[in-house]
Amino acid sequence: MALYLVTGVAGFIASRVAEMLLAQGHSVVGVDNLNDYYDVRLKDYRLSRLMGEVNWQAGAAANRSQFGGRGRRAAGAGRFIFEAVDVEDRDGLEKLFKEFRFDAVFNLAARAGVAYSLENPHIYLSTNTQGVLNLLECQRRHGVKKIVLASTSSLYAGCPLPFSEDQPVNTPLSPYAATKKAAELLAHSYHKMHGLDVTVVRYFTVFGPAGRPDMSIFRFIEAIAHSRPIQLLGDGTQSRDFTFVDDIARGTILAAKPVGYEIVNLGGGRSPTTIAGLISHIEQALGKKTTIQGHPPMAADIKATRADITKAGALLGWEPAITFEDGLAATIAWHRENESWLRAVIP
Repeated sequence: MALYLVTGVAGFIASRVAEMLLAQGHSVVGVDNLNDYYDVRLKDYRLSRLMGEVNWQAGAAANRSQFGGRGRRAAGAGRFIFEAVDVEDRDGLEKLFKEFRFDAVFNLAARAGVAYSLENPHIYLSTNTQGVLNLLECQRRHGVKKIVLASTSSLYAGCPLPFSEDQPVNTPLSPYAATKKAAELLAHSYHKMHGLDVTVVRYFTVFGPAGRPDMSIFRFIEAIAHSRPIQLLGDGTQSRDFTFVDDIARGTILAAKPVGYEIVNLGGGRSPTTIAGLISHIEQALGKKTTIQGHPPMAADIKATRADITKAGALLGWEPAITFEDGLAATIAWHRENESWLRAVIP
């Protein structure tokens, strides 16, 4: 069995990657700075699941009381270790690489979201680009050859559908996309100059239980469930290649195989769903109608996304197994099960 470093481990996708790795019998050192970009209760929830805490709210409160959100915790007979380290902290990462001999790195730590990057571009650069450089340098210095680097379909702005990995992505519309492109280029240079083995996985609109509250599915479910109006940017005709988080996590783990340097799309690969269609699906599932308050579209937003996943199938043997409808049903069920505390979460 292997030992993996998973960054951003309290995040939506990374926590699921860590869960799957542990279920496969591997060991995981997870790092996260537990920042408050969105409601930290969701991060507490995900981290507590990894720690095996039955009452996650009590566990989170105890952890914060003991560590102030910082420090080291271990669970699962030491097979999962959480370390409150920021990827921007070079010294903190260096200590980890000295202590542990990692078989590979899954770098899923990131500042995500197009809109917020327009307001705070500096933190996107420091996390998404400088943080990646810090990891690559640690890998170079300590002989850790493999990295799986999470990237984004936002890079495909202006490209024709479906989006394929060989399309030029040199005109990003947002600081978020630009910093992800810079990270891809840094990883390529470390592959060429230092022999690192790199798989870049470009994610397409990931959704599922315990998702980010700034994402549309989370916001819409909570708004419709509690009879609040939906705040909609654009006219609802924009469409997305929604991809269930379990499929994304499984593909991310498969991407740890040796490839040299490759970029791989992980997306639904089916007909995209419009935002209006998404709202309709949620209304039907909840048995409630909603009201919509329209707003102008965001200039940096992409009108439609659709992944060409041919390469993922050929290189990784991966294709999505969970339909949009089944994934949405599982997501809504999770919201219902956690209604008591989710109603206080601010989207």
